[in-house]
Amino acid sequence: MTLLFYEKDDYYDFKESKEVEGFTIISITKFLHNFSLIDEIDTQTKIIDISAMTEYSKTQSIFEEVIGRFNEMPIFICDISKREVLEYELRFVFDSFENVDKDSFIRKERNLTPVEENSIISKRHRKITDLTNSELFEFFENFRSKLYGHAKFKDDFEEQIRTFRIFNKLGEHKILSFFLMGESGVGKTEVARNIFNCLNGEKKFAKINFGNYSNEFSLSSLIGSARGYIGSEDGEIFMKVRETDIGLLLIDEFEKSNSALFNYFLEVLESGKMTSSMGEEIDLNGFIIVFTSNISKDDFKNRISPELRSRFDYKCIFTLLSNESKKKYVEFRAENISKKVHSEFQIEIGEQLKNYLLEVVNVSSYKNMRDINKQIKKEFLNYLKIYHIRQEDESNNEIETSNNRFGLARRLLNLFNS
Repeated sequence: MTLLFYEKDDYYDFKESKEVEGFTIISITKFLHNFSLIDEIDTQTKIIDISAMTEYSKTQSIFEEVIGRFNEMPIFICDISKREVLEYELRFVFDSFENVDKDSFIRKERNLTPVEENSIISKRHRKITDLTNSELFEFFENFRSKLYGHAKFKDDFEEQIRTFRIFNKLGEHKILSFFLMGESGVGKTEVARNIFNCLNGEKKFAKINFGNYSNEFSLSSLIGSARGYIGSEDGEIFMKVRETDIGLLLIDEFEKSNSALFNYFLEVLESGKMTSSMGEEIDLNGFIIVFTSNISKDDFKNRISPELRSRFDYKCIFTLLSNESKKKYVEFRAENISKKVHSEFQIEIGEQLKNYLLEVVNVSSYKNMRDINKQIKKEFLNYLKIYHIRQEDESNNEIETSNNRFGLARRLLNLFNS
């Protein structure tokens, strides 16, 4: 029986290559407090990481009891930093101790199909620094059209992006950071979402809500705990960055966290890298990080340290939208809903929905787009009911409706009521 040691820099390549082969890596700590779980393990599909064994006294006797319960031996692996200790402690358990052959799983990757190969190769993030001049021009046009109101911010945003692209290429500016303050629903989060969409993001949007990171264990939850322990998978921020295809990270409700995380991001903005509790790094060079908060300008100075405030490239307070901007948002939502209806049902709504929503949604009654959007959804259902009644009337008059726009109402109402 052989114990294989991996280097931390190779861990994820090794893990992903084994996943393609049908294996899952799990920590031995899963069984140490409940040996009966060993009976449920499929040794043909599971690899056991024993890195955490070094934290236990009587390592040999504990491990011998664990492996004695396996009917068939699985593959055992361990962090190479633990080799010296375990090579001695488990010298009577394992026949040999070897390093993972990096070339072996790299060769397997080269023989994979394109689909499998894409699942292993580290995801490359499309960044604002990758765009050509013509692509950048198109990006700014789309961004301006999709963000409602905040004219000055749009101008400042464009200037910040252009400056960042130059100094990033010179190696002097690794991350572009925005700190956006203001009431809920005025468009702060939409800034990040629009950047993602305008960069043609196709996978997951990397968003972390710091409202969930206010306790004393927040840092380990965010960046992960030491490998080999229960819950030692990547922290949320590492998973989110790996899962997205765009060089963008949104940190929502930033003020709700604590000094440990504030200090962590102080280092991230300075170094341009995220470091996990296991010492692994993700290079964020070329990334945009958008921090949002509901705090006021005065609270910003009181809650955020001067050192961290100085690291933000751009700070802005988002004010309430004008009625004109709110109406443009209603038009946008109407057009968006119409496109989705056409895509799903191949039926054109035309201008009917937009005119209806502009008439019934009194934008001056709402402070933010979130409340407006709730009302739009409610009125859309009313719109369907109105035209469902018209459809029935026209059907009674023997007017063909199966292919006209009123046929949509019945089909969508049935969908909503199912």
